[in-house]
Amino acid sequence: MPFPAPRLRVSLLALAAMTAFAGAGGALAQAMPPGFGANPTLPKPSKQLIPTVQVAPVERWAGEAKPTVAAGFAIHALARDLDHPRWLHVLPNGDVLVAETNAPPKPEDGKGIKGKIMKMTMKKAGAGTPTANRITLLRGVDANGVAQTRTIFMQGLNSPFGMALVGKDLYIANADALVRVPYEEGQTEITAKPVKVMDLPGGPINHHWTKNVVASPDGKFLYVSVGSNSNVAENGMGAEEGRAAIWQYEIATGKPRIFASGLRNPNGMAWQPTSKALWTAVNERDELGDELVPDYMTSVKDGGFYGWPYSYYGQNVDQRVKPPRPELVAKAISPDYALGAHTASLGLAFYEGKQFPESYQGGAFIGQHGSWNRKPFSGYKVIFVPFADGMPSGPPQDFVAGFLDRKGNAQGRPVGVAVDKEGALLVADDVGNVIWRVTTSP
Repeated sequence: MPFPAPRLRVSLLALAAMTAFAGAGGALAQAMPPGFGANPTLPKPSKQLIPTVQVAPVERWAGEAKPTVAAGFAIHALARDLDHPRWLHVLPNGDVLVAETNAPPKPEDGKGIKGKIMKMTMKKAGAGTPTANRITLLRGVDANGVAQTRTIFMQGLNSPFGMALVGKDLYIANADALVRVPYEEGQTEITAKPVKVMDLPGGPINHHWTKNVVASPDGKFLYVSVGSNSNVAENGMGAEEGRAAIWQYEIATGKPRIFASGLRNPNGMAWQPTSKALWTAVNERDELGDELVPDYMTSVKDGGFYGWPYSYYGQNVDQRVKPPRPELVAKAISPDYALGAHTASLGLAFYEGKQFPESYQGGAFIGQHGSWNRKPFSGYKVIFVPFADGMPSGPPQDFVAGFLDRKGNAQGRPVGVAVDKEGALLVADDVGNVIWRVTTSP
């Protein structure tokens, strides 16, 4: 199905929800789709004796099949046949680092009936493969949109995910530690043994194993995201120590501290170019119904508490969590922008390139990995949210879609997103095993 014309390019849900004309100006107004925006309407929780499980079976891209993109854009496979490529980092010289990674062994996370069901579900969804534990480097783009060279950059890591370069130090967030290796511009391989910089919560549960890292613009700090060890602290708060948080690490002193907390799984992190604020995309809790709780993106306040596990989307109390903590609920900050329930919004990148039209400047691309516990499916696409004056300014727009085929099979699932040196959008597809590259049409 073709996308609408560029200036009216909104998500299909938003298009269906358009109102007639807005006030005296008579301009066409766009209503937010349910579960999106700065002030989403939240239904009452639905207690589920048996949680919803609906998994999109894997049926990877065949032949030259590829996702659909918004009008005025084209998409090509920068690299195929990777091993669960999940996250991206673009180096200053234009080289692209790809974390080929999956969950480490976590023997305590799959116990009991619920744990077994979860394991089978993740396997069906394409997340059951052993981790490659490596980073691959892609360099250049040929006339067909394919990387000119592809080399193994690093091996022997421990479920690597986030990457950040500060000066001549490359930081990598493994599943249990932040490590550092020396880097010289243009290097295509690093064989130096990583030096541990900071322990990160891991252990035998390690439910949300992905750890991300970004550097502050001045290079003085690193910000490391750590997801929770459960859905809503069912393993006890002792298992959540240091988790559901973004840590700040001061490079000069080596001192870490929790920067913000109560964030169930803060995956993507990026600096908004206008406000200069740190933003994160958060994967919220499950088992409260198909429409709860919306994933979200939000600016991150120093010392801020965002509710997990005691409340959701601000001060909406989660009655499942015992004992309650009303004093913490009273402090909970409402997120800035909802991204839909169970969309698994993980990737986050702000656009500062020169290739896309002006309307994309400063806006956010979000990689929505897709639901496994909702009917109908949600996510399975990359959306764009426009920004003005440092804040979201309109409904979400479908930008890269078509990851689900007509039968509901997952040809791919988008995760990490990044903007390359030429201003193209890169999308890591960890089920399709592809890095997609989106450019303006010739």
